[in-house]
Amino acid sequence: MISVEPSALVSLFDQPAIFIDRQYRILASNGAYQQRYGVPKPDCHCFQASHGYSSPCHANGEPCPLLQSQQTGANARALHIHQDRDHRHFCQVEMHPVQDSSGATVGFIEIMNAVESASVNAGNKGLIGESPAFQKMMEAVYRVAPTDVSVLLEGESGTGKELVARAIHDASNRKLGKFVVLECSGINENLFESELFGYRKGAFTGARSDKTGLAASASGGTLFLDEVGDIPINLQVKLLRLLETGAFRPVGATEMERTDFRLICASHKDVKAMVEAGTFREDLYYRLATFPIHLPPLRERREDLALLCEAMLGRPPVPAGTHVSNAVIKQLARYRFPGNIRELRNLIIRASLLAEEHVIQTKHLPAEIAQQTAPRDKTHFAENVLPLEQIELDYLRHIQEVFEGSSAELALKLGISERTLYRKLARLKVS
Repeated sequence: MISVEPSALVSLFDQPAIFIDRQYRILASNGAYQQRYGVPKPDCHCFQASHGYSSPCHANGEPCPLLQSQQTGANARALHIHQDRDHRHFCQVEMHPVQDSSGATVGFIEIMNAVESASVNAGNKGLIGESPAFQKMMEAVYRVAPTDVSVLLEGESGTGKELVARAIHDASNRKLGKFVVLECSGINENLFESELFGYRKGAFTGARSDKTGLAASASGGTLFLDEVGDIPINLQVKLLRLLETGAFRPVGATEMERTDFRLICASHKDVKAMVEAGTFREDLYYRLATFPIHLPPLRERREDLALLCEAMLGRPPVPAGTHVSNAVIKQLARYRFPGNIRELRNLIIRASLLAEEHVIQTKHLPAEIAQQTAPRDKTHFAENVLPLEQIELDYLRHIQEVFEGSSAELALKLGISERTLYRKLARLKVS
């Protein structure tokens, strides 16, 4: 038996904490837990209190840290969405097995740390969502945040890479330091050096005083290099030297200076493919991409569309009280959003200014979105005898909406030449 009462164990923690037995029953809770979530009912299971489930988390498609801890005998953690008294919120869960004097596990202490950088509530700012793709990304964010490991954020334009970088910084041990951003797109050699390393008075024409570079400004905090894939290859060696030595020399200076920052990079380009093509240094890539995180495009998180729209409707310059019809949400879910969340934001602003009586309807959407049609339900093949030519057209129309690769890749999968594919697609425009 355990030598200390469960209630005494959980009272040792400032964060909300509960003691759970091997059957998922909550045996004790501390004051912080009760204040936020209420007093658990007798014989209440943790999955009931936190999620309203009738079975453990893993049976509902979510990672279960208690199951993992039971299987390994070690601590476990996971990112969950918990239900408190009046709303749901992201929570970093830590599970610690408790053993008796013989070494047998008799229960588990679950500690809950609220996540501030992500939300399932439209009224909050920052990262918003609850789709599986979004939760997978946030799980990676909170795995790497407490470390000093370099992070590479990979994703299309408009997916919120700077917001994710800021979330990593805010959840790190360097959160009291500066979060410094350097936009690398279109930067030339002279500007790159002066921005990153700074310069001394008189180093070049126009240098009328000393300037501190971003590498020095970020010391003790985080340096975020946005669009790192755009750094010319001749400048990459200078960045690599800074990262490997932590030392740099401002332009026009004679002495080396030192800095200590956490590095986060982002790129909409496939940097690994650039390495293979010889346009990005392999040694620098592996220095940057210690922990890559994929930022899902909006088409991979369609479940978040309604929540994102609600959040955008509550922010200027959208007129107060504006709403989106259900028909609009359905049309948006069919669209591929090449510009991702940035495109959705612009679309909502435009539509809100066109909307009468503060209700955005499909007629307020751009024609290429409003006029989309849903792919035919496959059950219509069992009800009607259709010409094979019509069936082919229907399938091509459907595959155009869901296939994410190039025309060449699609032709290969269909078993036809790219030229034949173009000819068949041309028929869609006149059908």
